[in-house]
Amino acid sequence: MKTTNTRLRYARFIYLLLTAAFVACVFVQIYIAGIAIFADVSAWMKHMTFVHIFGFNLPLFMLVFAILGRMPRWSYWQIFGVFLSIFLMYFTANFKSVVPFVGPMHVIFAIVLLVLSCFIVKNSWTFIFSQNKSEEE
Repeated sequence: MKTTNTRLRYARFIYLLLTAAFVACVFVQIYIAGIAIFADVSAWMKHMTFVHIFGFNLPLFMLVFAILGRMPRWSYWQIFGVFLSIFLMYFTANFKSVVPFVGPMHVIFAIVLLVLSCFIVKNSWTFIFSQNKSEEE
């Protein structure tokens, strides 16, 4: 029983770290896009490469640790929202040559992804540390 609680606690803490890392990566990605727009056009390659490093990898690990940590159902829906947002980001980046008006939606989905990611961290923090308080009492 104690090992199960320890396993859950570690999995949930790793989940929280992954969500925080994802927020940081999204923020850096938006910053790199800003550099590419306003300072150095060659940063577009960094923008495109960086998303391949964290884009689907971190959310996949988030899902694994959400399962291992037996996170609530809302966390799975939020991870699904992250996957959907990332898909829409790829779609708007690559489909703009066919339908030009979807290109500007890329920025909107980036903002949605950042806000959603921040909510995931906030909700996870609240859930994990409220669980720890109830276990200590």
